[in-house]
Amino acid sequence: MILVVCGPPGAGKTTITDRVRQRLTQRDVAVAVHRSDDFSSRTYEQLSAAVADGPEDAIQLVDGTFYRREWQTQFRTLNDVRFAHVTATLETCLDRNRSRAEPIDEQGVHVIYREFDELDAAIEIDTDDCSVGEAADRIVAALSAWSWIDTARG
Repeated sequence: MILVVCGPPGAGKTTITDRVRQRLTQRDVAVAVHRSDDFSSRTYEQLSAAVADGPEDAIQLVDGTFYRREWQTQFRTLNDVRFAHVTATLETCLDRNRSRAEPIDEQGVHVIYREFDELDAAIEIDTDDCSVGEAADRIVAALSAWSWIDTARG
């Protein structure tokens, strides 16, 4: 069970992933988190390998932009994968990026935002209209609807 939380830099992927992990942990659901930021080269190859080697009895949350179709396609070859597309306006993404301890180059935000390949996502979350808590609730509800977690817990 793999949930890829993807979208442009500054959309809220990491914050939402952390909140979902917290909610699942509170329900005693096994969870593993993998972040594209943990790899400096061949990022999506290494991320894919880490997920493939990850615990089979846990929900694996994957945090990355996945703006290129080839990366999306690569992950769709893994078993039981769904995508949650997290987005916001370009202005919101740029503002949030500027407030990071280590912002990425603004040109990079522009490029990823502009070149984001269309995505067949199971969940769409616009963080301009949805709080982190609401986003996490929507994802946890989806995990339950997919029978990935037991609704009787927590």
